[in-house]
Amino acid sequence: MSKPRLDGKVALITGAASGIGEEAARLFAENGASVVIADVQDELGNKVVESIGGDRVSYCHCDVRDEKQVEETVKFTVEKYGKLDVLFSNAGIIGPLNGILEFDLNAFDTTMATNVRGAAATIKHAARAMVAGNIMGSIICTASVASLLGGAGPHAYTVSKHALVGLVRAACGELGAHGIRVNCISPFGVATPLSCEAYNLQPSEVEANCCAAANLKGIALKAMHVAETALFLASDESAYISGQNLAVDGGLAVVNRRFSA
Repeated sequence: MSKPRLDGKVALITGAASGIGEEAARLFAENGASVVIADVQDELGNKVVESIGGDRVSYCHCDVRDEKQVEETVKFTVEKYGKLDVLFSNAGIIGPLNGILEFDLNAFDTTMATNVRGAAATIKHAARAMVAGNIMGSIICTASVASLLGGAGPHAYTVSKHALVGLVRAACGELGAHGIRVNCISPFGVATPLSCEAYNLQPSEVEANCCAAANLKGIALKAMHVAETALFLASDESAYISGQNLAVDGGLAVVNRRFSA
């Protein structure tokens, strides 16, 4: 029997009370990791912990916009499990849906504070813990296909995800000296609670819309597909992969469907 892919590792996942983060928490735990679920949705987060069960999964309230909460969450993780091997910085919001002519700059600031500043805070404090513990860790951020092209998401969201890729690449350059890998995952649309609420649609409607727009037919992108990508980047199977923005988009970002062969 093969050893679990994250055997003995400790992972912190932000935005893990639902959607992609929840799937990743379950998958990481199944693969041998001790997992701290961080979120602002306390009831949902604790329910995830209870459903996974065991002493290797814990919940910690964390609003990533507040650096102090991020620092305390990393401290909680290290004190409870002894170290930090993996950060999956997954917390994010979609932000305002209005176009540039009616752009809500206050809502834009909130989007950037969550999706970029929040990721910067988690990378900062997770990396500090890894360096202090002499851990050759893995840091993973959830970006989006909107980080690869325009028109794949609302303006504020698109800007934030482009900025997040820049942050990951910059951090990769610095943290490589410590043996720490930093990567992004950029999925196409997934019918998560976040996307359903933002667009006021049912999961089946979000999935149908995404399938209609997708390049790769015959399969619907699920949160589990993204979680499996995170598992790969968290594991030693990706030991020499860093600074990458791994698209999980079925080729959408590299195909111009206006032209046909």
